[in-house]
Amino acid sequence: MNLWILAGVRTPFLRAGTRFEPLGAADLGRLAISALLARTGIDPGAIDEVILGCVGQPADAANVARVAALRAGIPANVPAATVQRNCASGLESITSAYERMAAGKGELFLVGGMESMSRYPLLYNDSAAKHFGLLAKARSPFQKLAALTKFRAKDFSPQIGLKLGLTDPYTGMIMGETAELLAREYGINRAEQDVFAADSHRKALAATEARAREVAPAHVGGEAVLNDNGPREDSTPEKLTKLKPIFEPKWGGVTAGNSSQISDGAVALLVGSEAAAARLGLTPLGRLTHYAYSGCDPARMGIGPVLASAKAMRDGAPSPAEADVVELNEAFAAQVLAVLKAFRDPAAARLAGLDHPLGEIAPEKLNRRGGSIALGHPVGATGSRLVLTALDQLHETGGKRALVTLCVGGGQGAALWFERP
Repeated sequence: MNLWILAGVRTPFLRAGTRFEPLGAADLGRLAISALLARTGIDPGAIDEVILGCVGQPADAANVARVAALRAGIPANVPAATVQRNCASGLESITSAYERMAAGKGELFLVGGMESMSRYPLLYNDSAAKHFGLLAKARSPFQKLAALTKFRAKDFSPQIGLKLGLTDPYTGMIMGETAELLAREYGINRAEQDVFAADSHRKALAATEARAREVAPAHVGGEAVLNDNGPREDSTPEKLTKLKPIFEPKWGGVTAGNSSQISDGAVALLVGSEAAAARLGLTPLGRLTHYAYSGCDPARMGIGPVLASAKAMRDGAPSPAEADVVELNEAFAAQVLAVLKAFRDPAAARLAGLDHPLGEIAPEKLNRRGGSIALGHPVGATGSRLVLTALDQLHETGGKRALVTLCVGGGQGAALWFERP
């Protein structure tokens, strides 16, 4: 039984704090779903379930997939679920749909992901929460004054939710520190990282017209947002080398310029059985053939794609070298370079935990339209974006197979294989 990708669209991916800042995750999800329904013209009542990924789910939109679906006009009788596997949440939505279909729980699903990293909250400490609680319970002016006198200066120093979300609670390492660890262990120097990052921007700029096929305009405040705003013409190796390392200031190589951008965006995909595609009169973009999720050391979470790809191969998937298109998420340049080295080099493969390399990925197959360093990484949506990008490239190039893989905060990897019909 195959899960077919029938259609897909995404919003532009925008740097956090720019044009999408007023929109929450549910708003971004609504935009993507509405665009998908408009492009396909399908009856939303034909959908069996909506499954969307979101990492930083908003407190004011519990089960944010349901909120986004209803706001986009999905009928109330169509259920919706939000899934969360950190950076792989957008992929989790796809494989969850496959598992439901295989279990006989539906034939047509709307999947994808959304993330508003601009709207991640500030969090107050326990002391502040206690004092705000006392203030809320106070009734008389005297009680309120007494409650106010208990506040201290430290109560007004909130923690940054985004920083907490990017910090592994098991190791205490922020994600950039895990990239620095891989850079040391796999011998990735600063110059290599900056060259890779600049190349991501170069490829993204060169593929602006091709990427437009993925994107639906989004209207914000009466104005249309048409394109991703992450790619930069001035991101050259010479410019990037001037940036200071963030996580290891004295000797590190990971900078804001060779890391993925913090972004807002959403993706919607229509997936289902071959019979559902025939009923709707849709020509599928491709089919899911294999997938695997793997665990790894959280301190080395960036190496997850190697282990997930190896696990998929044990289940019958091709080797990474056999892919015609590879979308390997660019969490950090150092992380991608370590993964590529582990794919091809025996010593690096052993360091990653494998007996032998899986096969070298040709540079011309990798992230041909740029990656998250240039385009941004709205974490709940990125996995679905990689799939949409990979399938469009297969049709553009006439290729047959695509590998979509990424690392996952907390120490996991994901690898999904797709074929063009």
